[in-house]
Amino acid sequence: MKRVSLTQYLVEQQREHGRIPAQLRLLIEVVARACKRIAIAVNKGALGDVLGTAGSENVQGEVQKKLDIISNEVLIEANEWGGHLAAMASEEMDSIHVVPNRYPQGEYLLLFDPLDGSSNIDVNVSIGTIFSVLRLAGHAQGQTSVVSEEDFLQPGKHQAAAGYCVYGPQTTLVLTVGNGVDMFTLDRETGSWMLTHSGVQIPQDTREFAINMSNMRHWAPPVKHYIDECLQGSTGPRGKDFNMRWVASMVADVHRILTRGGVFLYPWDQREPDKPGKLRLMYEANPMGFLVEQAGGLATDGRERILDIQPHKLHQRVSVVLGSKNEVQRVTDLHRDAVPSQH
Repeated sequence: MKRVSLTQYLVEQQREHGRIPAQLRLLIEVVARACKRIAIAVNKGALGDVLGTAGSENVQGEVQKKLDIISNEVLIEANEWGGHLAAMASEEMDSIHVVPNRYPQGEYLLLFDPLDGSSNIDVNVSIGTIFSVLRLAGHAQGQTSVVSEEDFLQPGKHQAAAGYCVYGPQTTLVLTVGNGVDMFTLDRETGSWMLTHSGVQIPQDTREFAINMSNMRHWAPPVKHYIDECLQGSTGPRGKDFNMRWVASMVADVHRILTRGGVFLYPWDQREPDKPGKLRLMYEANPMGFLVEQAGGLATDGRERILDIQPHKLHQRVSVVLGSKNEVQRVTDLHRDAVPSQH
């Protein structure tokens, strides 16, 4: 089988299929190169003095790991000078990073979680980078006015591209430009991303769910109801036995779902009742929701489609239910049938 590189794939998407403009093609290539640099740092581990905490916290009040900061810097440095971007936003930064005036400004916005699953870094379990690309719209496009946070506040359905890179036994880049989902594996001998899975589809039915069961006592009744159905197995209302999987790295859990099906839940819980969820809408839920939908799955916040949510702030949080279509629909139906106070 003839292997197709990421560069060839993107050129064909632009030239032969007209699916992406040149600026977006080049932007994706830059992000992919940055992910290779992050992969090298991750692979070195203790040899590169990158394990452990950095002694600081991000805007969410989470302790930053050394690799969180390294990955964030790699993505900024790689992307700010290429002329494809107007600004960037990251889970690890308080506010947006506008491309400096000394560089040309492009027509896209890049959002990223530089290293998802940080709790797994020191124990050598899969982690990853998530990214989302938006078109610059509104007052700043084509004008000299400064890009603002407001320009980023677009529903996920307006994403031009999204993807993630999982740093596991293989380093894999998963990408959508709005025409299905394709996977590329890093060939370490040549340094090239090679297409290894094309037109990825998530099975509509599954026997696997991913959720942090230790939080069960804090969940809303619809989530408890759903998990209870799964735990009753073949003798319960679902008539089949389920297995639970939980990596505590969204990238790893979503990658498993894209590979063989499943449902991932990170719901609201009563410990922080004023927060709709823990995961970030702009850096995590939107790009993963886009990928899952492009692979034939569903992604909701329990009630509505994630990609339809109008964001009102950069670091907005959201409940997440995504994966195999029929299971996500079951969870969503249970929420919609519940009284409004049950989240």
